[in-house]
Amino acid sequence: MDTQKLLSYLRQCIQQYNMIQSGDVIAVGLSGGKDSMTMLYGLKKLQAFYPEKFDLIAIYVDLGIDSNAKQVIPVMKQYCASLQVPFHTIQTQIYPIIFKERKEKNPCSLCAKMRKGALNEYALSIGCNKIAYAHHKNDFIETSIMSLFFEGHYYCFPPVTHLDRTGLTLIRPMLFIDEKEIKGFTYKNNIPVLHNPCPADGYTKRQEIKEFLQETKLKYPDLQKNLNSALLHYFEETAE
Repeated sequence: MDTQKLLSYLRQCIQQYNMIQSGDVIAVGLSGGKDSMTMLYGLKKLQAFYPEKFDLIAIYVDLGIDSNAKQVIPVMKQYCASLQVPFHTIQTQIYPIIFKERKEKNPCSLCAKMRKGALNEYALSIGCNKIAYAHHKNDFIETSIMSLFFEGHYYCFPPVTHLDRTGLTLIRPMLFIDEKEIKGFTYKNNIPVLHNPCPADGYTKRQEIKEFLQETKLKYPDLQKNLNSALLHYFEETAE
């Protein structure tokens, strides 16, 4: 995937789901991973010619892992400066609360809720009306399968979510992009990708589903494509 294709994917998704309007101030949830770093790059490039004018602010939620913060924050700060995007850091104690105080056996759900809560609150405080999450096509599919297998119902996050309580709108402009294409893009364009320091990384239910889908792909090569298509059609129908 080259820059032109990335921008094409982003523009198609944004326009199809009416994600961006003139005057929007969009907080980009930046983790340092390949997905959010690529999304920030793409949105910044798109900003130059997209007919609806919008502003970008990159926000990193520091989980409270001291050694990690010292390594990743300078890299993200420099990366954002190179793109001319303001960079903000939110200091939290999410990591020590979850892993040291509570010693959660299944930490991912609580961690995600706390991170999103911190991001939403801070984004509102600095004047953002939208938050961009870097969920891609594979995240979309994996989340739907996880809800089916582990929760007993069929659910997936929609392309656009309006939070009535806060007035924020969550957008996911990367939903048309495959994870493999993102990996290739970061490599070809020398985009910094930072290590995930979470001790649960690689040992999650999502990782199990990722591996399950890879195994089924050998026997049913069109499975993920059809699942993705079905989910998108569902959200299009419910939005009408």
